[in-house]
Amino acid sequence: MTILPRSLGCFKFNTSYSMNRRHFIAAAAAVVTPAVYASAPRLKIGQIGTAHAHAGGKMQSMRGLVGVWDVVGIVEPAGVVKSEIYEGLPRLTEAELLAMPDVKVVAVETAIEDSCATAMRCIEAGKHIHLDKPGSLDHPSFKAMRLEAEKRGLTVQMGYMLRYNPAFELLFKAVREGWLGEITEIDAAMGKMADPKTRAQLAALPGGGCFELACHVTDAVLTVMGKPKAVHAFSTPVGSDGMKDNQMAVLEYAKATAVIRCNHADPFGGPRRRFNVSGTEGTFEILPLESGKVNLSLSKACGGYKKGTQAITLEVPKDRYVGEFLDLAKIVRGEKQLAWDAAHDIAVHETVLRAAGVWQD
Repeated sequence: MTILPRSLGCFKFNTSYSMNRRHFIAAAAAVVTPAVYASAPRLKIGQIGTAHAHAGGKMQSMRGLVGVWDVVGIVEPAGVVKSEIYEGLPRLTEAELLAMPDVKVVAVETAIEDSCATAMRCIEAGKHIHLDKPGSLDHPSFKAMRLEAEKRGLTVQMGYMLRYNPAFELLFKAVREGWLGEITEIDAAMGKMADPKTRAQLAALPGGGCFELACHVTDAVLTVMGKPKAVHAFSTPVGSDGMKDNQMAVLEYAKATAVIRCNHADPFGGPRRRFNVSGTEGTFEILPLESGKVNLSLSKACGGYKKGTQAITLEVPKDRYVGEFLDLAKIVRGEKQLAWDAAHDIAVHETVLRAAGVWQD
C-alpha cells in the first residue's frame, strides 16, 4: 500500500466539453497553506444564513483559518442562531454586511430555496461568494446569477466538497494526463439512511435526495467528462412519505455512460459511497468516497505508478472544507482563477436537475 501526502494539483477546466483529458488545461499550482499568508492582511468575510446542512462546518473552517480569514459577522434572516459555532460573532443584517466595503467575500449558507436570490444580491453588491450546493431550485435564475458574476469579474465558488478531496484531485490529474486512456464508464453512488427530519426536508424538494446530495458526484462526473448529451432519470421510492429516496440517473456520452445512484434508505450508505472511473487503459476507484483510499489499475506505468493494480491511501484533512477556503483566498487575492468556470457550473446545475427528474424535455 502506498501512502501519499495530499495532492498538490490545481487546474483549469476547458469549458468546450470536448472528450476526456482535453477537458483540462494543464496549470499545476501548489495548494496554499495558512503560513503563506503570515505577512498578508487577513481577508474579511461574512456569512448569510445558517440553514444549509453545511453552514456550521463552513463557519468552523473559516474561523479556523485565523491567518487567512477575518469573519466579520453572521446574518440569519430567521433571526435565531442556535449553534455555538457562531458564538462571539456580531449579528448583522444583510444590508449591513453588503454595505461593508472591506468585506470581499460572502458565504451563502441559506436554505436552498433562498440561496440563489441571496447570491445575486451579494454579486450586485460587488462581493465574491462561496455558494453552497446545489445553488438554486430554478435553473434560469441560477444561470442568470452565475453569468452576472462572470460579467462583473466576481468569483462564485460552489460548495462541492469533493473538488478538494485529495483522491479526487489525483483522479482529475490522472484523467488530465491520460493515465486511464479514453473514459468509457463512471459508476458513482452517494447514499445514507435518512432520519425522519431529513426525509421531511428532502420530501419538500422536487428532486429529492439526488438533487440535494448526489449533486456532489454529478459535479465530479462533469469535471471528468463534461456535459452529457442526454440524461435519463429513474426514481423508485422505498418510503410512502412522498420523498424521492431511491434514485438513479444515467448520463449519456458519445462513447461512455455514467451511472449515479442516490439511496436515502441505505443503512450502509456511508461506507458504500464510491466513485469508479474506467477507461481503455485503466481504472480509478475511490471507496469510500471521502476516505482517500484509491484502487488504481493501469495497463502501463503512468505518473510514477506501476503497471497493474495498486492500493493508494492519501492523507485526508480532518476539515473537509479547508481546501476550498484556502483556494478561495488565493482567488480573491488575484493569485489564480477558480478552476471551475460559469459554463461548468451552469452545466452541472442543469444536469443535477435532469438527473433528479425535475427537468425533462
